[in-house]
Amino acid sequence: MMRSPPPPQSQSNSNYGSPYNGQIGGGGAGGGTFAPAFGGFINEPTAQMGYQVGKTALNAGQEYMEQNINRYVSISALKHYFNVSTPYVLRKLLLVLFPWRHKPWSREQRPSHSTPADASNYYFLPPRDDINSPDMYIPVMAFVTYILLSTLLAGLRGAFHPEVMGLTATTAFVVVLLEILGLKFGTYILNISNDSQLLDLVAYSGYKFVGVIVTLVISEILNRGQGTGGWVGWTVFGYTFMANAFFLLRSLKYVLLPDSSNATPAGSGMHTVARSQRNRRTQFLFIYSYVVQFIFMWILSRQDGSPAQIKTAAGAARGVVGG
Repeated sequence: MMRSPPPPQSQSNSNYGSPYNGQIGGGGAGGGTFAPAFGGFINEPTAQMGYQVGKTALNAGQEYMEQNINRYVSISALKHYFNVSTPYVLRKLLLVLFPWRHKPWSREQRPSHSTPADASNYYFLPPRDDINSPDMYIPVMAFVTYILLSTLLAGLRGAFHPEVMGLTATTAFVVVLLEILGLKFGTYILNISNDSQLLDLVAYSGYKFVGVIVTLVISEILNRGQGTGGWVGWTVFGYTFMANAFFLLRSLKYVLLPDSSNATPAGSGMHTVARSQRNRRTQFLFIYSYVVQFIFMWILSRQDGSPAQIKTAAGAARGVVGG
């Protein structure tokens, strides 16, 4: 007599073919799960010890780097220059390009404590809260954009070579390095010992890249790929240069020529200077804002649309590297 085969066993009651031996299943009391087993591994004493050792080593390395970097520049001071917002960046770009009717140029200050007894200590507001405050976000981003844009324009002219990006980056680095060294020498000659004033000067030195980028883009469009030469390029360059010089002249006045009136809060770090020293700082401010910026902006915005000259420069750079 034929009988029907026995019914198959439930898959939940069989561990046949499962490499986890019952660890896959529901979360009830009778069946284990894979997730708790993995979590149990994390809770092992050995894993916890390794985690603590790694965390301690990471903190020690971070502290060591901060101590060595703080020998040259204050990390907390740098954070102040990168405390920006999107509205600030847009307004600051417009200010750098169209500074003619902007008022006032003085930076906003607040007392460090709310109590009247400590009201003599003042601090400058961060860039996100003060349009006149210098920042390093725009100069750094403009520096990188300048290198990429110059390389892109060379490619659009059909003259791209790997050496073009290297030459552009090297030129920009040398210009920034020379300017920082010049500022350092100027602060020494003018007896400017405040570190925050030096960082302000370094931040202001990077705004020239905004004008250089505008010059490259507009000249490339109007000259139809012929670079920044001709009357169009010089006209755009002349405007961006004058705008940048006027912006620096008005912005750097509080750094090099502090106001001697009683409106300057006590303890703000903006001390008055002697008349002879004030004359020297005025001359330095004029030379830096006009002469130095003209030379550096001309070097950075010099773009030739001729592929032959770019190839010649690239070949020369390749020969120097190969030699």
